[in-house]
Amino acid sequence: MAAERVLTVAAKEFSDLFTSRRFLLIFALYLIIAVVGMAQGLERYDYALSSYNEAQQAADEYRDLQELGASWLEMPGKPSILYVFSPMIGATMMLGAILAIAAGFDLVTREKESRSLKTLLSHPVYRDEIIVGKAFGGGATLGIVVGLVLAVTTAVLLVFSIVPTAGEVVAILIFGLVSLLFLIAWFTVALAFSTAVRESGNALIFTLVVFFVISSLFPVLGALVGGFVAGPPPQLPETPAVEVLPVMYVSNATGSYVVPGVDSGQQASARHDMLKEYQEELAAYTEKKRTVTDVLTLLSPQKSYQAVTDVVSAPREMSLVDSLGSVWAGIAGLIAFPSIFFAAAYTRFMRMDIR
Repeated sequence: MAAERVLTVAAKEFSDLFTSRRFLLIFALYLIIAVVGMAQGLERYDYALSSYNEAQQAADEYRDLQELGASWLEMPGKPSILYVFSPMIGATMMLGAILAIAAGFDLVTREKESRSLKTLLSHPVYRDEIIVGKAFGGGATLGIVVGLVLAVTTAVLLVFSIVPTAGEVVAILIFGLVSLLFLIAWFTVALAFSTAVRESGNALIFTLVVFFVISSLFPVLGALVGGFVAGPPPQLPETPAVEVLPVMYVSNATGSYVVPGVDSGQQASARHDMLKEYQEELAAYTEKKRTVTDVLTLLSPQKSYQAVTDVVSAPREMSLVDSLGSVWAGIAGLIAFPSIFFAAAYTRFMRMDIR
């Protein structure tokens, strides 16, 4: 495989996509909806910032209330500008995915329908260079799309005099990388069907069927399988009926007193032990169910993308690295999913009968 020939094929696909009216139309819609979502995010950020400033002005009152026993009352943290990117997640999960599918569903079928694939293979270029070049060109195009969306969003932030910190810049770049992985996931699905069928229309239909099945059914399937594997949840122990507790009369030099009997203390201790055991069983049950759900998340780019971007864009107390570690299954899913479908596309294209 020669890198020069791979880049030549990639440059051709890159040029074809950015001169396609269909691709540019979907990209324009995606950009518009992303900007509208960013505007909603700006309103959310302004509201959170106002709440934070008001809390700072009333800091002494917060401390006084906490000292009086309101330990649950916490001062709101300073909002991050990642609030702005939260509403863009939905646009990426729908229009972004459709844009990625539009970029890949006819990469190979278009060549077969126009019979240009046979002509292309008559030149000094190998099959693996063609399929890798096409995938690289489509991925580069989606990378430009994500980069342009983030550039426009960041420019609008600067216009409103909102300057991200170094940590927020890193989080924005991670947000963009995760979004690119999500788009590449659906691009590879479309590419796989483009190599598996003869007509572009059928490739598009099959890809959309997979898209809607995974988007709609996998969340429900994950909950059902998780509940089935984990089994029935533990039952809350019944509280024993209130009984007349035995008492003891104690007399000394200062007088007589009524104190609880020994049995009442034993009853309270038993109830405490039962509740503690229930809490431990519930924690184990929840962890088991979550583990099964995390494994199934590997099969759904939507669930993986949602989990990772929620962590990246939400305000957090722990570091970014620790936050990403808590959604390792989503990150693994966004890498494994496109790898599997690209491997399928590569294998199918290498064995394709071109006549």
